[in-house]
Amino acid sequence: MENINKAMQLLNRSMDEPGLQTPIPFEQFIGKVASNPSVVMRNVFQIFHDMVLNYVEKGEDEYQDDPESVDFVDYDCTRLFVEDSDHPFFADRLFANRLIKQVESFTRGTQQNKIYIFEGPPGCGKSTFLNNLLMKFEAYANTGEGLRHEAVWRLDRKALGDIPVHEATTPLVAKLCQALEVPEKAQMNYFKAQDTIRATDTYIEIPCPSHDNPILLIPKNHRRSFFDELFANDEFKWKLFTEKKYEWVFKDNPCTICSSLYQALLHTLKSPLEVFKMLYAQPFRFNRRLGEGISVFNPGDKPIRQVILTNAMLQNRINSLLKDSNQVKYIFSRYAKTNNGVYALMDIKSHNIERLIELHNIVSEGLHKVEDVEENVNSLLMALMNPEDKKSIKDFQSFSDRIEYINIPYVLDINTEVKIYRDIFGKHIDESFLPRVLHNFARTIISTRLNTKSKAILAWIGDPSKYKLYCDKNLLLLKMELYTGYIPPWLTEEDYKDFTAKVRRKILAEAESEGDKGFSGRDAIKIFNAFYSPFAQESKLVNMANLRDFFTKYAKDLSADVPEGFLDSLLKMYNYTILQEVKESLYYYNEERISRDIQNYLFAINFESGAVQTCNYTGEKIEITDAFFESIENRLLGAKASSAKRQEFRGEAQKEYTSRTLTQEIMLEGKPITETNLYELLHEQYIRNLKEKALDPFLENENFRRAIKDYDTDAFKAYDKRIRNDVTFLIDNLCEKFRYTNQGAREVCMYVVDSNLAKEFAG
Repeated sequence: MENINKAMQLLNRSMDEPGLQTPIPFEQFIGKVASNPSVVMRNVFQIFHDMVLNYVEKGEDEYQDDPESVDFVDYDCTRLFVEDSDHPFFADRLFANRLIKQVESFTRGTQQNKIYIFEGPPGCGKSTFLNNLLMKFEAYANTGEGLRHEAVWRLDRKALGDIPVHEATTPLVAKLCQALEVPEKAQMNYFKAQDTIRATDTYIEIPCPSHDNPILLIPKNHRRSFFDELFANDEFKWKLFTEKKYEWVFKDNPCTICSSLYQALLHTLKSPLEVFKMLYAQPFRFNRRLGEGISVFNPGDKPIRQVILTNAMLQNRINSLLKDSNQVKYIFSRYAKTNNGVYALMDIKSHNIERLIELHNIVSEGLHKVEDVEENVNSLLMALMNPEDKKSIKDFQSFSDRIEYINIPYVLDINTEVKIYRDIFGKHIDESFLPRVLHNFARTIISTRLNTKSKAILAWIGDPSKYKLYCDKNLLLLKMELYTGYIPPWLTEEDYKDFTAKVRRKILAEAESEGDKGFSGRDAIKIFNAFYSPFAQESKLVNMANLRDFFTKYAKDLSADVPEGFLDSLLKMYNYTILQEVKESLYYYNEERISRDIQNYLFAINFESGAVQTCNYTGEKIEITDAFFESIENRLLGAKASSAKRQEFRGEAQKEYTSRTLTQEIMLEGKPITETNLYELLHEQYIRNLKEKALDPFLENENFRRAIKDYDTDAFKAYDKRIRNDVTFLIDNLCEKFRYTNQGAREVCMYVVDSNLAKEFAG
């Protein structure tokens, strides 16, 4: 019994949900408007906007300090499309930015009279996207944060001079009971029940089938003065009277039923205040399954026969109460049920073509005719469409400016593609791959979805051959990085400077015409399963050789869809990347010594060769000779730099030092030498060149290779202490900095050494 009581108490507490609250008088509702207007005064577009931003977390712009940034942000849509869903939808970075920009436009103007069509090829997840989106919209709209109110009338029978039917018939019933000799006890029970009905049947409740906000019952010509009186001269009042998103408050009309009731009651009661006493506000409860607030139609759903909806019993009671059958016609269409809600079509095929065409008048005028009654339709109209289905509406030119297309292509973001594999096959799949190999599989899949040529990138880069060591000839690998919001570090300084906001927008705009071909989402899952099953082994991690062999030997039919030369370039990029990781992990540096070298160099470039000076910054006595300059410039420019190149570099550094570093940053701004721009530039260049040579001492040392192979075994203890320290340092750094396992770190080091990658990428 204790458990039963606890369970019942839990159920009782759930009755406090917003959707189960009882209607409140209009005056009390206005109190809510006054205390929290930005929440209470929202239409469907504003609530949809708030819902999306409530569930989507805005990630950081990795280049927010970049003056050329175009706000291509990493939005996390997990809570919107993945959490609590049976079939997750993974939005890549491109689509997430596209969706957020569209949703943000909902609050910048009136959004009526448009159909939002999400267009994408089969297998891109359109249906999953819309189902999950509407599921979260329904959940949000039924919470306190997303709560809206709708009008409901409670017509006071006494105030309107109505006599309940049972009161008028009671004497007749009494006479009938006597004639039939009904026992006195039975008669008492009957009249007792009638007393209960009299006590509760004091009003007729008439819900607004169009879910109108109660404030729309305030006559349009009085709304501005009403709200001017209601609100203080604060920020919200200024927004209410000036911003486009609140135009509906002053322009929208209530439904015909509510406006007819208002006029009929005003005619009878002679006082607006008395009319408003019969107006109540109740929570607008969304229920997709019942078609309340959200209606979704599949192509195979046949049109309903009953076009006009009504409630005969309620109509009779209204007629009886108002004593006029023509004043209020309680009729409406199915569009009323989603007024101020969402009306969605799943794929424009079969019966949904007819439904889309029916929306023509609605998107043109915002009205729908029900017999001789005009019905307002202010709904968020959505549809899904395959590109080939556009022909269904090509003959309706007037539709063209009423449709807003939002592209849902196949995933073009590497990280999102990998998330899909992890969701389908389990997060443990990462343990079977060397780092980057799983992502390189995703790159191969995505390469089939991209346009081979990119005018925007070619106009920016010019000659792609300068990146042939780590990028394909079509620069698809570069585009994929940019689509994830990442600017590769291997870009030249000149290309990075030319990567302006205009160039970035052009490149991102190209994504609108990509992702409609190649391997679909369903194809990619099948291909990954075929790749993963034979190569995933406990003894060895899946590597790039496995990836290349799969597409070139085991699944040759698939390689025809992969751009020519792409796999070779992918391998080169992988080799370059892991070489940098190994160099980074093997690199020792003495930060203090590097800092002193740069400070001494910046001081010395202001003197002729042969001078002996004490550095103002380090206090060291320096013999300023060609050998001194050469020793530091070899680290800054590389040992192969010519004498002319070193002289030119020295002259430019000296010019920058005297014109800006010393006179402006040090003398005027009071910066220490180590915080100046020139110092930071030389420091970065110095370290980068040291790392380039970090592997050189070990390449000819056979003991180094064998020690890597024997790492983490008893045989490793037999090696020289210096070798053991170097190998341990290398393995530990690979694991810590680049998320390798011990096994993965050993395998990738062996691969780098055996493939002689340092020589391949030398210079």
